[in-house]
Amino acid sequence: MNQSLKLRSKAPQIALILITLIWGGTFLTVQYGLNFSSPMFFVGCRFAAATLAVGLISLSDLKGMTKQDLYAGSLIGLTIVLGYGTQTIGLQSISSSESAFLTALYVPLVPVLLWLLFRKIPHVMTWIGSIFAFVGLIFLTGNGFQQISLNFGQSLTILGSIAIALEIIFIGYFAGKVNIQRVTVIQLAVASLLAFASMPLVGEHHLPDFSWILVAITVGLGLASAVIQLTMNWAQRSVAPSQAAIIYAGEPVWAALFGRIAGERLPVLALLGGLLVVVGVILSECKPKFLNKAGHKKEFL
Repeated sequence: MNQSLKLRSKAPQIALILITLIWGGTFLTVQYGLNFSSPMFFVGCRFAAATLAVGLISLSDLKGMTKQDLYAGSLIGLTIVLGYGTQTIGLQSISSSESAFLTALYVPLVPVLLWLLFRKIPHVMTWIGSIFAFVGLIFLTGNGFQQISLNFGQSLTILGSIAIALEIIFIGYFAGKVNIQRVTVIQLAVASLLAFASMPLVGEHHLPDFSWILVAITVGLGLASAVIQLTMNWAQRSVAPSQAAIIYAGEPVWAALFGRIAGERLPVLALLGGLLVVVGVILSECKPKFLNKAGHKKEFL
């Protein structure tokens, strides 16, 4: 009985770990999809499909929409389109390993932004776990710092990592205050609309040629995004943003494994990086009693 209760209490963390597997699997798919579409049109179609998927199963919940639901969904949707949009555009001019490294900046950025925005000090083990995960992500790329130079694509990807960190924080902030399904529909719809609206601003003045492959990819990614966003909104009602960021750091581990299956060779340094990420996840979950006595402020859920 106790084991069952313990498993239930860890269900949100387990769910987030599972969605990192889905998240990691989308990386190669996005790169392939860009062969058939411009970046923001691709992002818009992806989230339009996700909006439709979540909307169909949330029709009854949409009736009682509140101003707070609209505010939360719009704010989260803005961070989503900034994060995914800049990352997707950046992938046109930088390598996938550089993109993975720069996007991973959201891992240490979450606790830093939590402190800057809300004056909430995460547990010391969360900071230690963030450091391990971040170093692991550097090794996972196989590049290190010396090959990172801030060209246009890399600068955009860094901005995207800030947006993703804010998305995680805002989801955690609003999770216990709003209707999850309503807000998920709103944030996905806002992300899709903003992506389409931004097309002229980034030089996308023409629609790509119709392709059934593009339709299949965007629908598949849309369903994946729907599952990811619903799970994030549900799980982060009880998982703190900094802890969630550590769990999400497992995404590039899965991305590297899927890349290996697709024919990429995973070097020893990358294997070490994956191990450090896992260690970071474990450390972030550890809360020694002697540290709890030090009077750390509790982070919002």
